[in-house]
Amino acid sequence: MHRMGMSSSLITEEKSTLKWFLTLFYSIFIVYDVYNYFIYQKFILQKQVVLPSKFEYIVYFVMFCLIPIAIYISKQEKQHLVKYIVVITYIFLTFCDDIIYFFNNSAEYQSGNVVEMFVILFSPIFVNKTFFKVVTFGITGKYLVIGIILQTTSALFPVLLTVLLSIISLIFLNRFQSYVSAVKLSYDKQLEGMVKGVIATLELKDNYTRGHSERVANYALSLAKEIKRFSQDELKSFNYACLLHDIGKVNIPDHILMKPSKLTNEEFDVIKTHPVVGAEAVKNVEGLKDNICVIRSHHERWDGKGYPDQLAGENIPLQARIAAIADAFDAMTSSRSYRNALPIEEAYSRIIEGQGTQFDPELVKLFKKVYPTWIDIHRKYGSCN
Repeated sequence: MHRMGMSSSLITEEKSTLKWFLTLFYSIFIVYDVYNYFIYQKFILQKQVVLPSKFEYIVYFVMFCLIPIAIYISKQEKQHLVKYIVVITYIFLTFCDDIIYFFNNSAEYQSGNVVEMFVILFSPIFVNKTFFKVVTFGITGKYLVIGIILQTTSALFPVLLTVLLSIISLIFLNRFQSYVSAVKLSYDKQLEGMVKGVIATLELKDNYTRGHSERVANYALSLAKEIKRFSQDELKSFNYACLLHDIGKVNIPDHILMKPSKLTNEEFDVIKTHPVVGAEAVKNVEGLKDNICVIRSHHERWDGKGYPDQLAGENIPLQARIAAIADAFDAMTSSRSYRNALPIEEAYSRIIEGQGTQFDPELVKLFKKVYPTWIDIHRKYGSCN
């Protein structure tokens, strides 16, 4: 089963943020060590330049090997993992470096660097509390463990500095999240208003579909939740797409859409254009892009005999397979101009009979579990009887 992905705008934003973060990270990483080993020692302390230890060369080698790995991961659309890989690797390597250098060394322990301060202060730019926690607890834990192993209180200073900088970063992070939430809420309200407006227009055109879109969305959402693979944002986008699954019917002539008798083959061919028309109409709506398949493919069949693309099996997107069961169930339990509604028990039996032919057999198994919920939805929202 396929998982709904991140929207294209979020992917682009993540890549852009990651690019700037890594550019600054590696720039500071290089400049800090050049300054520390060459400029600071020779011109400020006026001492003989002491080159990095052998293990520090390993640190440089590993960190720079991560660059092509990061590029590869980003091309696989998993760029959200890169920041964790880079930061965790850096914390672990510098931890090992400190332990190796100071464990059997009489010199007083000294550590903490600009790179770590940069990572802490800039972690809020990803607006991600998980990453912030990894950075904060990772660096704090590093110095606490070093202090225990080396039995020195000198590790307390970088611990306190990390905590202080983390508090500052947390303030920024909470502010960023509040702003993003406000923008997101405003966008969701606008999208919800647009969806409701379109549905109202469609229902004015065809009284027999009144409530159909809302019921289908509720049925489909309960089934999607049972799968337990979708985030709240993904479910929200899926819900909007389900509400708009029949939007293409606005292009169907009234004399065909509301015909009180059986359609001719030619008229049914016209009806079958609505998934493509609907998908085309909303293809550029950002909040629906990952779920256009619901609109285009909700009439595809598991056996490949559906429309418009004759997709079969798992070639049909998961979201569309879910919507297909919900749409069929509500169509059977709602009255139309040419027939009365079927009893809900009869609709249930027909869904079961359709597993492996019309419907995804695995989803039909889950349908059996959520069926009591569907009965409640049917009673709550009513049907066109």
